[in-house]
Amino acid sequence: MRAERIKADRRILCVFPRYTSAFGTFENSYPLTDGVKAFMPPQGLLLIAAYLPENWQVRFVDENLAPASNKDFEWAQAVFVSGMHIQRTQMNDICRRAHAFDLPVAIGGPSVSACPEHYPSFDYLHVGELGDATDELIARLASDTSRPDRQVVLKTRDRLAMTEFPIPAYELADIRKYMLGSIQYSSGCPYQCEFCDIPGLYGRNPRLKTPEQIIAEIERLRACGMKDTVYFVDDNFIGNRKAALDLLPHLIEWQKKNGYVMRFACEATLNIAKRAEILEKMREAFFVTVFCGIETPDPDALKAMHKDHNMMVPILEGVKTINSYGMEVVSGIIMGLDTDKPGTADALLSFIDESRIPLLTINLLQALPKTPLWDRLERENRLVNDDDSRDSNVKFLMPYDEVVGSWKRTMEFAYDPKKLFDRFEYQCEYTFRNRIKVPLTPERKSWANIRRGLIMLRNIFWKVGVLGDYRRVFWKFALRRLRRGDVEGLIASVVVAHHLIVFARAASSGRQNASNYSFRLRGAQVPAE
Repeated sequence: MRAERIKADRRILCVFPRYTSAFGTFENSYPLTDGVKAFMPPQGLLLIAAYLPENWQVRFVDENLAPASNKDFEWAQAVFVSGMHIQRTQMNDICRRAHAFDLPVAIGGPSVSACPEHYPSFDYLHVGELGDATDELIARLASDTSRPDRQVVLKTRDRLAMTEFPIPAYELADIRKYMLGSIQYSSGCPYQCEFCDIPGLYGRNPRLKTPEQIIAEIERLRACGMKDTVYFVDDNFIGNRKAALDLLPHLIEWQKKNGYVMRFACEATLNIAKRAEILEKMREAFFVTVFCGIETPDPDALKAMHKDHNMMVPILEGVKTINSYGMEVVSGIIMGLDTDKPGTADALLSFIDESRIPLLTINLLQALPKTPLWDRLERENRLVNDDDSRDSNVKFLMPYDEVVGSWKRTMEFAYDPKKLFDRFEYQCEYTFRNRIKVPLTPERKSWANIRRGLIMLRNIFWKVGVLGDYRRVFWKFALRRLRRGDVEGLIASVVVAHHLIVFARAASSGRQNASNYSFRLRGAQVPAE
């Protein structure tokens, strides 16, 4: 559904802020692709764009692709912005630019919902999910598009049921320029990990879309140009296991009907390894990647952070089980925990080798508002909120420089080119071979698809195999894959590996944030009001 039709016509400019270079943006991979310029289309703004009254004109700009122009602001009557903490400076800059045209600016999304005090310049703060606050914002703009005399804070108290969510307005975005498609299936998570803000923001009882909605969204993404992988951005795909089991047969049926033209990826707790009935259906639906918040291989640390469910199965056994269903594991890792000891980094390095996980998002602990961790550290006077030079806002129990030094050493070790390609070799030889054999459909063997692969091979061979300084390691990996006829494994591995290697080198030399959640922004700073 969408908001009720309103007599007044309006022109709304939705602007998504650019990301500061980060581990999870994969910008170093884009030159190896066939034209990718950004990671994933933003769900929030595209959902709001689809919800606005049908007679309202909406324009969407993702500044990761191109900045909003003066003509965009001249066209608009109001501006909507959304984003995460790491985009805070860029969001404030969009507000400043919009105010230069005397436009009212509304901000929504996870950052303002957690920290409304960080956005004093915005005219409207939309705190919470889609619901009555959204309707009130629409009504206010329908009545008057001039800037209010003072900031207006609108808080969602009655959330719109996800079964009534419209399909995000993917047609407003240039979907072909994104590395992955994105779909939200659920909201909320039943677990209460100490560091996580999801239960505080979205609740512990997952709210769900219907399988029919998900299929319709996949169809829309495909119609808009997404040809590869769709990522379920839910924080826990199996937060409601029964619902996941209900959804998967629909995905399987769609894949069979369409010749397995899409790959799927998701986030899930590691205890998914205990659910063979779910893993088997995920394999049949062609899920290829599962992000698991492993956080640490230390059982004492898991217990302290209230992530005991990670110990329902031995971690290495759980990873191997997921791999046996053809799904590569991506792992979240946290350093700087209260339970860390001088030998923690060495134990983590051993875990990286033993698990053979290629991609690990290794972050320093960051306390986020609306989390039990924030509340505890605030009581203990261990929050550092007035020093933007730090990579974390936590006063660690170990010396700060020692923790940061361990993080840099771990990044350097994990993403040493030889070690990384050895782990990808294992994935190609073991994990990828456990995937279902998809049919060679006319679309898969079309000239357009072949041309796409040839462009990526050309870019990889030139930028990595000729110009790259780790080309000897690359060619050993590439030639093994080519001898086995595994062009797909070659491309998929190298595109990801190149970003990880480049980013890790910057990280180990201190030129990147040690946390994807840090308020510290590197690179060019843009001024807030």
